[in-house]
Amino acid sequence: MSIFDHVQNRFSRVQQEEMSLQEYLELCRRDPVAYATAAERMLEAIGAPEVIDTAKDSRLSRIFSNKVIRRYPAFAEFYGMEEAIEQIVAYFRHAAQGLEERKQILYLLGPVGGGKSSLAERLKLLMEKVPFYAIKDSPVYESPLGLFSPEEDGELLEKEYGIPKRYLKSVMSPWAAKRLKESGGDISHFRVVRLYPSRLNQIAISKTEPGDENNQDISSLVGKVDIRQLELYSQDDPDAYSFSGGLCRANQGLMEFVEMFKAPIKVLHPLLTATQEGNYNPTEGMGAIPFDGVVLAHSNESEWQTFRNNRNNEAFLDRVYMVKVPYCLRVTEEINIYKKLLEHSSLNEAPCAPDTLRMLAQFTVLSRLKEPENSSIYSKMRVYDGENLKDTDPKAKSIQEYRDSAGVDEGMEGLSTRFAFKILSKVFNFDNHEVAANPVHLLYVLEQRLEQEQLPRETFERYLRFIKEFLAPRYVDFIGKEIQTAYLESYSEYGQNIFDRYVTYADFWIQDQEYRDPETGEFLDRQALNEELEKIEKPAGISNPKDFRHEVVNFVLRARAQNNGMNPSWQSYEKLRGVIEHKMFANTEELLPVISFNAKASTSDQKKHEDFVARMVHRGYTEKQVRLLSEWYLRVRKSQ
Repeated sequence: MSIFDHVQNRFSRVQQEEMSLQEYLELCRRDPVAYATAAERMLEAIGAPEVIDTAKDSRLSRIFSNKVIRRYPAFAEFYGMEEAIEQIVAYFRHAAQGLEERKQILYLLGPVGGGKSSLAERLKLLMEKVPFYAIKDSPVYESPLGLFSPEEDGELLEKEYGIPKRYLKSVMSPWAAKRLKESGGDISHFRVVRLYPSRLNQIAISKTEPGDENNQDISSLVGKVDIRQLELYSQDDPDAYSFSGGLCRANQGLMEFVEMFKAPIKVLHPLLTATQEGNYNPTEGMGAIPFDGVVLAHSNESEWQTFRNNRNNEAFLDRVYMVKVPYCLRVTEEINIYKKLLEHSSLNEAPCAPDTLRMLAQFTVLSRLKEPENSSIYSKMRVYDGENLKDTDPKAKSIQEYRDSAGVDEGMEGLSTRFAFKILSKVFNFDNHEVAANPVHLLYVLEQRLEQEQLPRETFERYLRFIKEFLAPRYVDFIGKEIQTAYLESYSEYGQNIFDRYVTYADFWIQDQEYRDPETGEFLDRQALNEELEKIEKPAGISNPKDFRHEVVNFVLRARAQNNGMNPSWQSYEKLRGVIEHKMFANTEELLPVISFNAKASTSDQKKHEDFVARMVHRGYTEKQVRLLSEWYLRVRKSQ
């Protein structure tokens, strides 16, 4: 199918389908979705959740305390927001059941750049998925059921068409009342259309923003008189009225109110009657206008606190269903957010050195966490990400202990994802000759940006401490390991030789036998063997060499039996591998001939250097980054 056919089919699918009122009622009998509320249609669009038993996943079990959680494919890209999304779905579920939530405003509260607007856009997108039915030509997209009286027609409709009485709650609009009067009370003159909600055409979806505090009035919500029609109609005639307000356009759908609490309180009053009573008054002397939709609002915490602290707003506060949308506090999910943002930019194709995104995510998450007592904030960050620190940090607490001491507002302050992405943009464009990102440039850009931000002194020093105390030292270890691994691969023969010699010496030492070197003819007694073994063990901090030697020899003997009598690879036994690596890199000088980019003394050294660079490139670095990071690493190691 061509793109032209695809667009044409999509256009055709959402076109109006017209029917008589009788046909509509027959449809209601067969399909309850025909009279479903906005909340019910939203639930259908969200779809069934994926149920996850976190006890079966070691990381998730630590994060969610072995609970069974629900994840919704419709919100798959919203990383680390499980709790907020579950609350939003709960709101729609309860509203669909006709509970108190159907009368409340869904309000998203969170810090800047925390994802509130993205959630609102996703909800509007989902609202477009399921069609609804409205009276043809109605300027407020009112339900055909609004033509019936719940008191007088409710029982008959339920008996004949199976429509529960609770769906007959909206009033007839002034426009429909005039049409009914014109037809002499014959409702069969009304036609019904099937419509798809549309953000583009503002059909059952609208967006309202706060305007100038001095001149904004309720017309942005309820509409106003159309002065061009006053030549033809009186001022209180429905046909002289412009049903252009946010509530008018969003009937049977969703109205988004951006930065709601920045608007004057007088502007918000229609929202109370619209949500509580299912109707609201226009600006002219007409009857009430029906509203059977969802009001979705969001703002930042500062506006919410100001609004909440004013006792005059108590009635309004009671009608708000608040969902907190804090910043992401898990490093792994924060990395996924950056990857998602990069995917929607040309930087997606640009090289990004290993650990760049992780380092940035760690920094932003650290800025959002509250400092724990008697524990490292770095350990807290790792515990929040589902790591098990029992063996490495005895002071680390459980995730629940950290949460309890931090309180409910953790994640509502700190650096935003928007800030992080601006940092990332600068890092990718730091080098004039190569669009690429690496952690060394990230460290530099971060420090530079923090100085420009004019943060409070205490905050600035705290953020700087994260870089100096946690990020930079750990990156030295990380890049050192990367360089050494690439070096080791080019020096695997050297590593294997140390391994084979260690195993031989340990075997003879255990058997209490002298060893004769077949190449040099040199004799080594038990004392000499012990000294040679200790040269490898001591620098690596082996505290119980006797047990360690027995362990290694037993491992190798078992491995030989499955390997035709040959020793296994020196990298196959993790404990001894670490010991050998320590031996090989105890002196940085050994690395210099291979990893430095200076002119090489021999073709052999040049070949080893090229092999090293090729292996680093294979690990995800560009050649330019290999040079930069190797030189930075050597410089840091020399200064230590």
